[in-house]
Amino acid sequence: MTTIQPVVFFFVAGVLAGVIKSDLKIPEALYKSLSLFLLIAIGFKGGVSMAKYEIMEVLPIAVSMVILAALIPLTAYPILRFIGKFTQADAGAIAAHYGSVSAVTFAVGVAFLAAKDEPSEGYMVLIMALMEIPALVTGTILARAGAGGEKTQWGKLMHEILTGTSLYLLIVGVLIGYYAGVVKLVSPLDKMFMDLFMGVLAFFLLEMGLLAAARLKAVMDKGVFIIAFGILFPLTAGMFGAYLGWIFGLSEGGTMLLAVLYASCSYIAAPAAMRIAVPDADPALSIGASLGVTFPFNIFIGVPIYWEMAHWFHGIAV
Repeated sequence: MTTIQPVVFFFVAGVLAGVIKSDLKIPEALYKSLSLFLLIAIGFKGGVSMAKYEIMEVLPIAVSMVILAALIPLTAYPILRFIGKFTQADAGAIAAHYGSVSAVTFAVGVAFLAAKDEPSEGYMVLIMALMEIPALVTGTILARAGAGGEKTQWGKLMHEILTGTSLYLLIVGVLIGYYAGVVKLVSPLDKMFMDLFMGVLAFFLLEMGLLAAARLKAVMDKGVFIIAFGILFPLTAGMFGAYLGWIFGLSEGGTMLLAVLYASCSYIAAPAAMRIAVPDADPALSIGASLGVTFPFNIFIGVPIYWEMAHWFHGIAV
């Protein structure tokens, strides 16, 4: 039986506080600081692990997985547009959110593996960072293709994606962690970025719970479809990710993390990019689906399921 990690119950505490209208608030400055810490810590830990690999051993796998990740928004869009009856702008924006990734969901997956003492490939963090780009560009093209109005400012959009806080700090963390791993000087920073990781994640999930509670109305307004999509689509994408992890020869832990990445959806990087690229889209819908439905599903139920998927695929080869 898979045990739910205690840290995710801080998310429940946040949701409950929002529902009962508690005066609990996480100061915005602290919330931003926690976000910065988690992004750097995830990148640093991944960079240290990446130092064990040759770059040319990692690059073909990473590029292949990132290119295949573009299939996620391409699959989500027609479902949202023609079954969910969303507008073109909203369907494209939501598809971009689901093609992109959640660093916090990834962090919960990392914590899950750590509790099991299960290893994974360090370069999964690099894949996570790179997956932001094709999803956001693809979602923008889907949202604006054939639409009238102001043309997309692609230069401004790409600058927003490539220099955005999430991607920038992940890459910086990976590079510094990689250097620390190569020269074997990890110990000066591991107390900060590794030992404190779970405590900071707990505070961040508390704030995520408060934000999710505020998005419940948007979810309820769309009814059964958005709830069903927010659960079934990540499960399907996660299965695809687990299959790819197995095909590419990742470890069970790496396969599970790839499934988590494919199943997760962004509520930080994607909203910022979509605000510039698709101003006609309603952010309440995309953030409501990603943060109000998929995020809680993934951290409570999805992560253990993706582990079982990885375990099942690896069991085929036995």
